[in-house]
Amino acid sequence: MSKETDNFLENILLFSRMLRQAGIPVSLEQSIDFARALTLVKIGDRDQVYHAARSLLVTRHEHLRLFETIFNRFWRAHPENGPVAGKKATNARRPSGQRRIDIATYMAARAREADQPVDIPDRSETYSPAERLRRREFSEMTPEELEKVKRLIREMQWQVSLRQTRRRIPDSRGSIIHLRRMMRSATKYGGVPLDLAWQSRKIKQRPFVLIADVSGSMEKYARLMLQFFYSVSHSLNRVECFVFGTRLTRITPALKLKNIDRAVDEAAREVVDWSGGTRIGESLRRFNREWSRRVVRRGAIVLVVSDGWERGDVDLLRREMRYLHHRCHRLIWLNPLLGKDTYQPRVEGMSAALPFVDDFLPVHNLQSLQALSEHLASLGKHRSPQPTTGT
Repeated sequence: MSKETDNFLENILLFSRMLRQAGIPVSLEQSIDFARALTLVKIGDRDQVYHAARSLLVTRHEHLRLFETIFNRFWRAHPENGPVAGKKATNARRPSGQRRIDIATYMAARAREADQPVDIPDRSETYSPAERLRRREFSEMTPEELEKVKRLIREMQWQVSLRQTRRRIPDSRGSIIHLRRMMRSATKYGGVPLDLAWQSRKIKQRPFVLIADVSGSMEKYARLMLQFFYSVSHSLNRVECFVFGTRLTRITPALKLKNIDRAVDEAAREVVDWSGGTRIGESLRRFNREWSRRVVRRGAIVLVVSDGWERGDVDLLRREMRYLHHRCHRLIWLNPLLGKDTYQPRVEGMSAALPFVDDFLPVHNLQSLQALSEHLASLGKHRSPQPTTGT
């Protein structure tokens, strides 16, 4: 192995070590893959090297900004006698007046000059149009941006935690002996059970119930929430959808239509109190009395979307939230106002409901919906002892 190759690999490992010291997990295999990738890209092209490193060394979205900052410390504009963009770096001899500059040699130089300021702009504070759209609040979007967000919501994939049922199924890796099957096979050996048969409990998705507020205070979020409901309904089984203003309306059949625009329009037409008043307690009372026994069973997860403005009886809301919380496996409340740094749940309705909420999360932009997707997929089998609040 040549000295130049040794230096190249040494500085690739140095870059990986810097990432690990900053808190970004990078394995040896990832470092080796990155070194191989640099032989396939234009090593003088900053963007190609950046995307190769980002795709191979970063595995979590929250590490991107830190990664970009560290990467920028190892890269600066090439001097005039450096490699020309668009040409691959080679090991051929260059005239004595020229010097071969690549990311490996630059990393070594930056390691020696770590205390000197970097004279290039930090790209970690800038976002692509797609990134800005993810962070932009739904209430501030233009009609064109809302159309883009609707398409992105439609393409989202959802997953809800699973549960063990009482039903048992044959499973060679199970931990429960299947006595009936074992005794049946024993007839082959004169009644001696020589073959052991195993079984395990069947795993199924938990039922998922969605209830959204479509009153006047939630008008600017209502149709997007229906888009969200449509996406969930077509990604999961056993999903029930309801909306309420002053009364409760079940919209599950309407959202089963394949055309999303037709499904949302049909669901909106069924709601007679769209953009009207808000009676959360009365709507939940009707849900608990007429629907909960049918749809909130076998460890269901219930998700309520509302800003918590209650025009009716707050004590009724408190009683119905207690009843619903007792019947379901987990009760999640999404509030679009929670995305604001200054928000405090001081309105009577939200204050009355909050003690019975397991997860209190924002739903003000696309990023919050994606965080919700990850949260739903990571839910465990047991209810958390304290509510989870996200901002």
